[in-house]
Amino acid sequence: MLSHWLEWTLDDKTPSRRTGTFASGAYQLIAPGVLALTPEDISDNARACVFSAAIHGNETAPVELLGQWLCALEAGAAKLHAPVLVILGNIPALKAQTRFVETNLNRLFERGLDRQGFEADRARELMQIVDAFFERYAALPRLHYDLHTAIRQSRYPRFVVEPFSTTVTEAEQWAWLAGADMQAILHQHQPSFTFSHYSRHYHQAQAFTFELGRVAPFGQNDLAALAPMGALLAALGAGETPQSGGALPHFRVEHELKRQNEAFTLCFDEDVSNFTRFEPGTVLARDGEAGDFTVGSTPLHVVFPNAHVELGARAALLVVPADDAAPA
Repeated sequence: MLSHWLEWTLDDKTPSRRTGTFASGAYQLIAPGVLALTPEDISDNARACVFSAAIHGNETAPVELLGQWLCALEAGAAKLHAPVLVILGNIPALKAQTRFVETNLNRLFERGLDRQGFEADRARELMQIVDAFFERYAALPRLHYDLHTAIRQSRYPRFVVEPFSTTVTEAEQWAWLAGADMQAILHQHQPSFTFSHYSRHYHQAQAFTFELGRVAPFGQNDLAALAPMGALLAALGAGETPQSGGALPHFRVEHELKRQNEAFTLCFDEDVSNFTRFEPGTVLARDGEAGDFTVGSTPLHVVFPNAHVELGARAALLVVPADDAAPA
């Protein structure tokens, strides 16, 4: 069943049985696109793990990566010795291969959310499911890896965003991320309502947003480049200590550009790569309300630029190297 779950989810097929077993554990279909995996036995090093993907529907590589791991579990090639919650966030958008249906799901993970619409309802459902999962395994350390791909090229094709929170990232996490062939770390500068921030803020989980290359349709992703990431997920699912790596470059957010007015433009090519550097005096954006934004005395690198976001939404992050944020 595990090897067919993704296909059935996309085809709106409901299996006759919502529970079942495999070599090292059991599964339960919690909700559409949500699969709970329970091991026969939990290892001493296990964490309560949430692996999520398709929060944006056009980001398919993480879905294929999770599919490979589920197939390995069913075949007995991978073992389960930690509880894992597998989530496909925005199923209609995934089927349509669009980023979202009505609005960006990854800005809605806020308790007390009062917005209406499909994505808002899905955010509330997923928050409740995550709450119940972490409560069930309250005795275990908590972890949430939210897997994405970026809409553009990047100087660092595989990088990790650390949500802003009072929850401190454990030093071993940086080593594991390096061992999974991540190439950079970006530290957020303020709270947001992303899925990984939700788990870190409300559940003190070790939680991150992963950018695993560039958006591509199903079947066109370079999964070979993601093999180390797949090994990290498999190790965590097996309740084992993942492989470690060396130091990574760290960046911190210096400024957030927002689209305040319909008359808004970014003053560089639309296909500019993430982490592109801009020198002092460069005009980066023009906004009918906020005016021009010009780089000050310190060079800035742009990440996640998108001039076509909704009014009031983030149009780009402007970041600087932050060697002081790297572990000693």
